[in-house]
Amino acid sequence: MKAGHVEPRAAAAPPRAALADHRKRVLLIEDDHDIAEAISYQLERAGMNVKWARTGEEGLDSARRGADLVLLDLNLPGMDGLEVCRLIKRQASTSHVPIIIVSARGDEVDRVLGLEMGAEDYVVKPFSLKELAARCRVALRRSEPGAEAAQVYRDENFEIEFEAFTVRYRGQEIRLTQKEFEIFRYLVERAGRVLTRERLLERVWGFETDVETRSIDAHIRRLRLKLGPARDHVETVVGLGYRFVKDPGAAPAPVAER
Repeated sequence: MKAGHVEPRAAAAPPRAALADHRKRVLLIEDDHDIAEAISYQLERAGMNVKWARTGEEGLDSARRGADLVLLDLNLPGMDGLEVCRLIKRQASTSHVPIIIVSARGDEVDRVLGLEMGAEDYVVKPFSLKELAARCRVALRRSEPGAEAAQVYRDENFEIEFEAFTVRYRGQEIRLTQKEFEIFRYLVERAGRVLTRERLLERVWGFETDVETRSIDAHIRRLRLKLGPARDHVETVVGLGYRFVKDPGAAPAPVAER
């Protein structure tokens, strides 16, 4: 070592506890231990950090301490879940946090009340853990800064306003039913990817198990009929499913999303 030269010391690695956790914080308010354990395991595997609260009061306190998303049961001991939802959305420090209600109460009145209280989504028990994880990812993505821009899709042919349920093709509005629009939206959001009938059915119909996968074909036929000259943008991939392509003459190789 040369005189006057001091070798730099290697920086000490920070202790594991000091490392920042950049995972999204999900607050699960659920009194059933088995359900909470299953949900927590699935979401942790999906890269989220889950904190569990067993009562509405405990959940409110945890929400004030910080959360990126709340999963909320309605049948809680003490304070009802709808009241928890209302209070989270009323308080300035937590009003921005998206809420997904996860409840055995599947009646229309409960769904409507939950959404009117401010919940972004409503999932009825029993449910698919993988679908719940997917819904959490969507809710978290929509809550990120700049996410509002994703509510409008534009290319050289289409202008789609997702929140307004509006589709325009080369300036002409195309009127779709809610189910047709939801199918089209899901295809557009995953442009170029092949979506199986099962994936579309799960995304659009959720847990209405009496709906058969072949009903997707009937809805796609009606969707194409209404799209008219734009019908070729919704392409059938034989043996796999459907996809939206921006340029029907130059579609990518089929890869199915299951």
